[in-house]
Formats: sequence, C-alpha cells, structure tokens
Amino acid sequence: MSLYLAQALQVLFVLAFSPLLRGIMERYRARLAARHGPPIWQPYRDVLKWWGKETVRSDQASGISEWAPVAYFVAPLLVAMLIPVLLNFPLPFAWMGDMLGGGMVLAGGGLALLLAALDSGSVYPGLGVSRIRLIATFTEPLSLLLIFIAASAANATIPFVVNETLAAPAWIFSPSHLLIITGWFLLLLAETGRIPIDNPSTSQELSMIDPARTFESSGPDLALYEWGGWMKFTVLSIILTNVLITPWGLASHATALAIVLAAVLVAIKLSALGIILVSIEAGFGKLRLMRNVDFLVAATVLAAVGGLAAALGI
Repeated sequence: MSLYLAQALQVLFVLAFSPLLRGIMERYRARLAARHGPPIWQPYRDVLKWWGKETVRSDQASGISEWAPVAYFVAPLLVAMLIPVLLNFPLPFAWMGDMLGGGMVLAGGGLALLLAALDSGSVYPGLGVSRIRLIATFTEPLSLLLIFIAASAANATIPFVVNETLAAPAWIFSPSHLLIITGWFLLLLAETGRIPIDNPSTSQELSMIDPARTFESSGPDLALYEWGGWMKFTVLSIILTNVLITPWGLASHATALAIVLAAVLVAIKLSALGIILVSIEAGFGKLRLMRNVDFLVAATVLAAVGGLAAALGI
C-alpha cells in the first residue's frame, strides 16, 4: 500500500471514529445514571441534522465567523498527520512538524473559535471566552512543560521517536513516565472541557465554559465546531495512548490487513480510555471557577516532579 494512502487512512480514522467515540462515552454516561441514553450513533445523526439547517450569524459579524469553523475543524486533521494514529513508523507528512508544532496547530484552531465567539457579539460566548482564557493561563504552560519533558527524555520532538523511547523497559514503569501520563491526562480534561473543569453536556448559560463558545452557532457552523471538538479530544487521546503510554496495537507495515487490525485495536484503546474518563467524571462534581486554578496547578506540579525525576534518571 502507498504510504500516502496510509497517511490518508490515518486522517480518515480520526475523522470517522471521533463521533463514535463521543457516542460511546455519552451512552456509558447515561447508563451510569441509570438511564437508557442515546444510541452510540447519535453524534452522526446530530451532524447530519445540523448540516441540513440554516447558518444564522449576527449582521454585525465579520469574516472571522466565516472561516473560523473551517480552521477549527481542520486543525485536528493536520495534527493527525504528525502523530502515530495507526502506524508506528513515520509517514510522508509526519516530518511537517513536531510535538510543539502540533500543539501550535491545535492552539491556532482554538484561537479561531475564540475570535468567532467574540465576533458574535453575544454576552454568553464572551463570558465563556474570559473563563477559557483564565484556564488557558495554566494549561498552555502545562502542555509546553509536558512536551519539553517528553522531548528531553527521547532527545527528539518527533512523536514517533518519543513513543519508542517511553515504551522501552527503562521508561515504561518509571515514576517520571507515570507522572507525565498523569499530567497529560489532567491536561486532556482541561483542554476538552470535561468534568471537573467543565460539563460538556450542560445547557446552563451562566455555568458554561467550553460550550459557551458555540452558544450562538447554528447549522453547518455548529456541525464543524462540534465535530472539530470531538476530533480534538480523539487526537489528544491518541497522543496519550499511542505516544506517551505505549505504541501497542499499531501497524508496523503499511498493508491493508495490518492497518485494519490497527484501527480496531486503537478504537478499543480509545474506547477504554473514554470509559475510564467517564467513570472518573461520574465520581466528581464540577469545580467552582477559581478552584479550577488549584486543579491545574496540581497538574503542573505533577508534571514538574516528573520532569525532575527524568532529569535525575529516576
């Protein structure tokens, strides 16, 4: 199989599986609450429903509101070209950027969404943006710290090199490795608006943080924002499972059978992570806004301890 086709299949996996992962998590969340819950295919139906509706924008909105949904949607797909999604060796476009470059691409997509939220002129998106920027004051240094620690451990910033290094016997069960994983897991909660930082299913305007950014969006714009958010969660989860934890289950050859088997195994890994995440969320309440700072400071301290342990060779 052509390596370019394999690269396209990695992107297609992120594009197609992210709504299903969302559906699995929402169905499991409902079952924990003793409810039947929506079918796991519901996110696909929602996207089709939104796509068939009309996009309504403020007459005061600028061109930012037009290109922001596309930028937010495309950002996770670009990152999917840089990380080991289904194969454990670099593909042609994997050299376009490293871990830091991938983080900047995701940050650029998030910035586009923030600008569009402010461009709407509504009070609720503006309120959500102010809260998100408070949280980002701590998540951005945390993400940089985790990237630098992983890069210093592997002496490289390419994800395909990092995952091989951290999966080696000297690192796999080391305290520094476990702390890096914990720090990224906490970052995943914050970056994707999960409990205890936020409730992605909330409909209360005054308590919204992450959902507030798309509060005034509708039609295809809302479809792109929601689907892009699901893909962002999937990409960050893939970095956690395939780069920082272990590359187990990835294909070592670009053959059709190996890629299909890898897609099944990676889907199982991501579903297991989603179920674990929902199970943890079920035992926590949403924190007050200023308590989120304590949560993120604790995550930063854990990452810093992990970096110190790695520097000391522990």
